[in-house]
Amino acid sequence: MTMTPDSTLDARRRRTVVWIVSLATVGLIFDGYDLVVYGTVVSTFLRDPSLIGNVTPAIAGALGSYALVGVLIGALLAGTVGDILGRRKVMLFAYAWFSVGMAITATTSAATMFGWMRFFTGLGVGALVATTGALVSEYAPKGKKNLCNAITYSGVPLGSLLAALLAILLLQHIGWRGMFFVGALPLVTLLPLAYFKMPESVAWLASRRRLAEARAISERTGVEIPEAVPAAAGEIVPVTEGRAGFAGLFSGTYIFPTILLGLMSATALMLVYSLNTWLPELMLRAGFNAKGSLSFLLVLNGGAVLGAVAGSRVADRFGPKPVVAACFAIGAASIALLTLSLPLAALLAIVAIVGLGTSGTQTLIYGFVANYYRTNVRGAGVAWCAGVGRLGGVGGPLLGGYLIGGGFALNSIFYVPAGLGLLGVTLTLLVPITRRTLELHTMRIEPTPHAGPDKVAAAVGPTT
Repeated sequence: MTMTPDSTLDARRRRTVVWIVSLATVGLIFDGYDLVVYGTVVSTFLRDPSLIGNVTPAIAGALGSYALVGVLIGALLAGTVGDILGRRKVMLFAYAWFSVGMAITATTSAATMFGWMRFFTGLGVGALVATTGALVSEYAPKGKKNLCNAITYSGVPLGSLLAALLAILLLQHIGWRGMFFVGALPLVTLLPLAYFKMPESVAWLASRRRLAEARAISERTGVEIPEAVPAAAGEIVPVTEGRAGFAGLFSGTYIFPTILLGLMSATALMLVYSLNTWLPELMLRAGFNAKGSLSFLLVLNGGAVLGAVAGSRVADRFGPKPVVAACFAIGAASIALLTLSLPLAALLAIVAIVGLGTSGTQTLIYGFVANYYRTNVRGAGVAWCAGVGRLGGVGGPLLGGYLIGGGFALNSIFYVPAGLGLLGVTLTLLVPITRRTLELHTMRIEPTPHAGPDKVAAAVGPTT
């Protein structure tokens, strides 16, 4: 059968989207692994001072937060850098950075150095989380943007699930150092592949008026060059119009929703990291053995993956706002149910639903944010969500350490994150609703004398 120009273009576009979503998802799998692997070994640190020194619950909570402080700083820096230098460069650099950080962390033998290296690793993790959503959103087809972002950001709970699974199977054989060395694998696997297969964002190049480069990648990938993008109020704004980066994020109609979206992310991530850090320890104290307690972490993140993908399909049809609010509410209710004396099978089922209402909700928030802003502030918007959200992430391990170290009853500890879920519902309902996005047009691109072949090659990446 003869291929028409349109069918050839569609095939190239589909192939491009598959590559970008696949690479971005794998990157976030390692991202999630690197952040949650600490939760799989914290009980070991608490009980064996020969590993990195004497670790109390308070110290363990602080160590769990250091990486998230790094994520906060890395995400906020990447928001500005990504909107200026491009998505591709930041993502490649982030892959290398956090891989090296994980490898060095595995060689430490003192809590102080372990904490510093967790912070160092977090810088690269934050840069990746903040940039990935912008790139995926700018390549995802209309009507599937929430789905593509949900698939991509499901990599984070998938990585968490992988950390729990490997801990159950291998921790007693390879030790905590081996668990951290696994997190360094992207340096020799993902990074080389992404260097050759991940193009720069066409929409970002057009927003920077690098039109010859945008046209070159558009022809190669089959992705159209947008003439305009929808602003928060629903009007169509040319991609180069309006202030860029964080300056645009805090101007005009964006100010109020930006604050709310940051608080939503902080609330969700406080839930995510309090549970991912302390759920195995809580279940140990509830009477389960070490492998049984890690099984709850496995189920928690499995529920997050399935719930986020299912929720994204609904979000693409009805909008992300009601879906995120509903997921927060589901999370709050299911966490409260953990206080009941229920059979093991029922507890595992509820923990899976908790995963939907915590990590799954955060995955949907990233999609919400990535599609809320125009192109020249999108990177900053996702970075704001990822960075400020990490304030909640930093507080999660500390909160758990305080509650456990303070001798609070298990039921009382679970009621605290349930209350956070209700706060998330309130914040989500306050976010202004945007009008239905209008059909975008493709602008006619002419070569410019300022974009030579070297710049085009740098943006496109090596040809294969």
